[in-house]
Amino acid sequence: MIKSISDTTVLHNGVRMPWLGLGVYKAEDGQEVINAIQYALEAGYRSIDTASFYKNEEGVGQALMESGVPREELFITTKVWNTEQGYETTLQSFEESRKKLALDYVDLFLVHWPVSGKYKDTWRALEHLYKDGKVKAIGVCNFEIHHLEDLLGDCEIVPMVNQVEFHPRLTQKELLSYCKDKNIQLEAWRPLLKGEIFDEPVLVELAKKYEKTVAQVILRWDLQNGVVTIPKSVNKERIYQNSDIFDFELSREDMEQIDTLNTNHRNGPNPNDF
Repeated sequence: MIKSISDTTVLHNGVRMPWLGLGVYKAEDGQEVINAIQYALEAGYRSIDTASFYKNEEGVGQALMESGVPREELFITTKVWNTEQGYETTLQSFEESRKKLALDYVDLFLVHWPVSGKYKDTWRALEHLYKDGKVKAIGVCNFEIHHLEDLLGDCEIVPMVNQVEFHPRLTQKELLSYCKDKNIQLEAWRPLLKGEIFDEPVLVELAKKYEKTVAQVILRWDLQNGVVTIPKSVNKERIYQNSDIFDFELSREDMEQIDTLNTNHRNGPNPNDF
């Protein structure tokens, strides 16, 4: 059982990645993202997930510098955007991100989307960065099984992480099973579906049963599925609430009940459209 915000999963290269992190998509660069990270670090978070596309890497870097938290305790993720994919352009994009973050290295660098005709060259660039020690781990986002199969046919290094849309309306069972079989850690973005399922009767009842919020029940469901989760918020109270998920455990029956809510509904883009 995952019992603490400091608990980690071990990626297939031995790197430890926190089970819970803070996502900062659409957090405005400057004081908004700085405050959000400050709240998160105070609450015990050590994993922060950003991307070049989010346009807030400078604010993230400033928040980390001002935090006083030792670098080795932090786990920082960023991503290469679609228009920057390709071998040389990915290397350039990484360097720009690293400078904005004011870091000597990045803990996890991800391919943001499987851009057809480009993601293999992009992956070669990530392998190069990994071999050079500029990143501790490398991975992908939004890769379906067929994308992963295609990549694994040529790559030298198997992705350590696959970050995908994952929530009770999109349980991704087949992909989760595949990634576990390949020792690729699945990670959930938009795990709370922007609050769209907070009035779902099954979840409301489970929240009452466990004396938790619906969000806390969903995030606990993520962890018990073996999925790293990075809920996004800039609100101090919600950031703290989202971290209060380590003092209870959902029963197998309740886990299965949440699974029945799946409708294969995507809130974000379909990876097959790239």
